[in-house]
Amino acid sequence: MSKNQFTRLISMMALFGGAYFLPLDSWHLPQAVQSSLALTKWYAREHVILCLIPALFIAGAISTFIQSGEVMKHLGAGANKLVAYGVASVSGSVLAVCSCTVLPLFGGIYKMGAGIGPATAFLYAGPAINVLAIVLTARVLGLSMGIARTVGAVLFSIIIGLLMAWLFRRDEVARLAAAPMEKRAASNGLRTAVWFATLSSILVAATLGPSLGIYPYKWWLTGGLAVLLCVQMAGWMQTRLPHLSAGIVVTIGAAVAIPDYPQAVFLLAIAALSLILYLSGGRSREWLEATWDFSKQIVPLLLLGILAAGLLLGQPGSDGLIPSSWIAKLVGGNSLVANFISATIGAFMYFATLTEVPILQGLMSGGMGAGPGLALLLAGPALSLPSMLVIHSLLGLRKTMAFVSLVVTLSTLAGWLYGNFV
Repeated sequence: MSKNQFTRLISMMALFGGAYFLPLDSWHLPQAVQSSLALTKWYAREHVILCLIPALFIAGAISTFIQSGEVMKHLGAGANKLVAYGVASVSGSVLAVCSCTVLPLFGGIYKMGAGIGPATAFLYAGPAINVLAIVLTARVLGLSMGIARTVGAVLFSIIIGLLMAWLFRRDEVARLAAAPMEKRAASNGLRTAVWFATLSSILVAATLGPSLGIYPYKWWLTGGLAVLLCVQMAGWMQTRLPHLSAGIVVTIGAAVAIPDYPQAVFLLAIAALSLILYLSGGRSREWLEATWDFSKQIVPLLLLGILAAGLLLGQPGSDGLIPSSWIAKLVGGNSLVANFISATIGAFMYFATLTEVPILQGLMSGGMGAGPGLALLLAGPALSLPSMLVIHSLLGLRKTMAFVSLVVTLSTLAGWLYGNFV
């Protein structure tokens, strides 16, 4: 039996095993199904339009416009490790994205030749080192917890990246040797950097939270950046100016007509951009096609994983098949087992940005120890069941298992140490 056939056999056994033990008589099931659908609906409303779709376009742009040689120079195996890991480890402080939104960005740089070390450091740090989440952690859960989370997240991203690079050093030699080298004329590096900064700023501006002072102006800021992006595209990418002008006029008209539905306007702007890229042809259309390729690979797995995560673990304020009271009892005290369980549960749960803090506050009020609390904070935002499914499709089973194991192990040890000192 080949490896592929064995994998299919295991999948079929797991599927029928799950059906065999399906708890149809449990009173938890209707509530769990409701939680699963509610979590998926919430994700679709709050994260797909403003986070996931822009991230997919950025990933498509990385794949289309960034030269693989430049990626390998700064993030490849031969790159300056201090620069590569340093940039990757603090990336989350700028991006402020969740574990699912960072996946297209990770896929983009990994596909273009980034070493698995810097790429996985970025994958962990992207959602783990969020300035707002750290500030909220310190205010709600205490200064020591906020400091421990900050130090742990930065160190873990570097350690995990270095260990992944060492564990798969032989695979990396073959992968990077086979990586497609740049096949197009070099572009202006500074111009490309400015254009990517504008593109990424749109993602950041559209996801600004109400706790920030500039929140009331977020859509003005997002719109201004979008117009700037169009100007750059007209001047630097030779995207047809009449098409861009028409897209801007339609979007502004929609903003004036339906000012209370900014997400609908944002979605219309994305649809207009997609049409413009398609009609422009050349590299503009390649950008759209690369974005679609990432969408086909990532979006179905994300939705499937969110449904499963909601069914098993519920959502804030509503339990899944595994009640939160059971979790709180399992992670009381500060034993290694309690920390391991907390880190494992955190790795499978889906936390949107900033939601981990109130969830953890509720669990700690129910009996969770401080150490397991930190373990959950270090493992939870960086991983989730949906993100594991996508990481598997990008890295394969061995590397995914190694990444997840490192996150859970390091989070367990950090939580245990922290619990013994507070």
